[in-house]
Amino acid sequence: MFRNYFLTAVRNLLHHKTYSVINIAGLSFGLACVLCILLYVNDEVSYDRFHHHTEQIYRIDKTVSKEDGRVSTGSYTGYFPGPRFAAKIPDIQQFVRFQTTYADIKNGSEIQSQTVSIADANFFTVFNFPLLHGSAATALSRPNSVVITEDVAKKFFGSTDVTGNTISIKGQEGFTPYEVTAVARNCPQNSSIRFEIVMPLQVSAADENKNENWFNSFLTTFVVLSPGAELAAVNQKMNRVFEADANESISLIRSRYGIQDIGISYVLEPLADIHLGKMVSSENESLFNKSNPTYSWILSAVAVFILLIACINFVNLSVARSSKRAKEIGIRKLMGGSPQQLMIRFMGESFILCIAAFALALVIVSAFLPVFNQLTSKALSLSYLLQLKSLASCAGILVITGLLAGFYPALVLSAYQPVKTIYNRVQAGGGNYLQKALVVVQFSLATFLIAGTLAIFLQANFLTTQKLGYDDSDLITVNKAGLSRKDAALFKQLLLEQPGVAGVAFKNQDFSGNTVKVNGETNINVIVETPDEGYLPLLKAPILSGRNFSAAFASDPVNAALVNETFVKEAGWKEPLGQKIESIDGGRSYFVVGVVKDYHFKPMTEKVTPQLFTMNPNNDYGTAYIKIKPGTASASLLCVSKTFSKLFPLDPFVYSFKQEQNENSYAAERRWKKMILASAMLTIFISCIGLFGLSVLSAERRTKEIGVRKVLGASAGNILALLSTGFLKLVFISLLIALPASWLATNQWLQHYPYRITLSWWLFGASGLLVTGIALATVSFHSLRAAMANPVKSLRTE
Repeated sequence: MFRNYFLTAVRNLLHHKTYSVINIAGLSFGLACVLCILLYVNDEVSYDRFHHHTEQIYRIDKTVSKEDGRVSTGSYTGYFPGPRFAAKIPDIQQFVRFQTTYADIKNGSEIQSQTVSIADANFFTVFNFPLLHGSAATALSRPNSVVITEDVAKKFFGSTDVTGNTISIKGQEGFTPYEVTAVARNCPQNSSIRFEIVMPLQVSAADENKNENWFNSFLTTFVVLSPGAELAAVNQKMNRVFEADANESISLIRSRYGIQDIGISYVLEPLADIHLGKMVSSENESLFNKSNPTYSWILSAVAVFILLIACINFVNLSVARSSKRAKEIGIRKLMGGSPQQLMIRFMGESFILCIAAFALALVIVSAFLPVFNQLTSKALSLSYLLQLKSLASCAGILVITGLLAGFYPALVLSAYQPVKTIYNRVQAGGGNYLQKALVVVQFSLATFLIAGTLAIFLQANFLTTQKLGYDDSDLITVNKAGLSRKDAALFKQLLLEQPGVAGVAFKNQDFSGNTVKVNGETNINVIVETPDEGYLPLLKAPILSGRNFSAAFASDPVNAALVNETFVKEAGWKEPLGQKIESIDGGRSYFVVGVVKDYHFKPMTEKVTPQLFTMNPNNDYGTAYIKIKPGTASASLLCVSKTFSKLFPLDPFVYSFKQEQNENSYAAERRWKKMILASAMLTIFISCIGLFGLSVLSAERRTKEIGVRKVLGASAGNILALLSTGFLKLVFISLLIALPASWLATNQWLQHYPYRITLSWWLFGASGLLVTGIALATVSFHSLRAAMANPVKSLRTE
């Protein structure tokens, strides 16, 4: 019986090739999109779950409460939380500290700057990163041991079996040889912890005994809890230990700076929650590949939308075609076929078509996966679908698709009455109300996605084209840690002798956070900048009031400061010039000599925060800003490189163009713009496939009517309007539903950006016109053929 059902279903699909192709094409593209998104989401939720005891590993996060009520949680801690908590809390079995920094590596005569990680000796026993060579237990047990990845081993030595070899790493006393004690596999792509070279963490006796180190924040601390440990109880114990152990330092800070509430507490975050977690924001995150879970939800919703649209196509076409199979159904019922048997037959046809579409979807995914990987910055593989969870998900998608696409058409077809079907008195789909409703749902989803795509496109364009408040064109940055004032002056002198160099300035390398006191009581968190007097003029950052730093004022390096507009607003100053600023960490006082116009020193995805500019001679420079003349990039870079190598032969020449740095800050926005655009185009394509099929069936059902109307004098335009009006009404209804919903959704999404576009009516109007135009073009294609057909042939149609 089932063999007969199968053969009949295959013959029926082959007999109606056009509709089979339309249905398979729509379903296959929809399923291909779903499979790609399934691969992406599975990868996102799998982060850090490859370790053997992931459920017992937690990261210590530090929460700081501000005086204005704001709470900030960061993942950076200092030396103390790990060992002090582990010593006094029995639930903590182990701790491991991890820090990523940069160091100069010498291999033979070659010197290059390389990312280097520093970790406790038990790093490779707590975390299960596979080792190709060496022992996890002893890899970091000796002070001058080092673990490298297989890629680093091949780059430095040409092979992976290199234990016992040495590399030289630059420290405070010059280059020191380190013995390679283990070679690790490259970090999995779904790991938040990433490393290339790992050195043992060494804490001096002075740092171990300096109680103020409770307030340092520069590394990440993980702990392993006992099985069954209660998380809330451990959090409480940690904070009790902190209050008791750091009591002396807390009292010192309170008395020295007049701060009553330190506002620091510690909380544990599960390792598996870090990648998609919202406990720590991206700017306060110490690990890599932090992702926004909203993206996974958006993509999952897009996948559901696209699959639903593909299933709606199937239902609509199947119900619309039902009149063509009415006689077949009537005869089968007269021959004794029960409604249950007919339903099984039609469901079987649906599943056969879904299986064919799924097979084609796998081919499409295989072909387009490299493009999808480029869009998502991942390295996904079709082999990931062979994992047990993925196989179960695929089977579930196939069954759900088959049921969604086939159940209602099978129910409608099996319910036909044999007498009516024999005499062609069947009206498919109960007046086609469901079919019309499904078309409305389909184009509502398509319109919603298109409006969202336009909003994302405009926001991404806004971020990448908005003026930053300073000139980043033809600006090169060169890193040199610990650059003294004397060396900076010599470097600048030699650079300005080069014909392609228009200007040079220096500043500290990284953003340095601090807290200062103004008005005798208000604490403000600031970004501390240490530039020379040429930095702001080089960037063309305007000074709104007061003056810039100047060599004419001998006191500027000691107590002069510039602040930005945001600083002035937070301080509540009406007249900022001459105001006093006290640094709470070093006891140094500054007086404001100028106010700098706000500029976006960080990406526009982050709000401009208070800036404090000083010329504190205790702070070294770390970055040279070199303005070159337009059109001289190659020659100028060569001159800068030679000058740098001449002055600093033991340091690698690391440079970048500031404009490129700024553009790379919005890589995620550009990536999501492309992904959502591709999703919207696919949605429209699948919707139009279904609409095209319906228009073909509509024209076929009304062939004689069209012939009669043409004989009676109807023009081709009249016929075209007759066939298109019904579909366009449904599209207009879908616009009335989708456009308000898309406005609400896009407006909510834009709230995540501190700087954003203003939603305008034309954005949604353009979405509506685009959808209407595409729908009209789709319907008109076959309707025009029917309108232009010879009426004699139409009247002969049976």
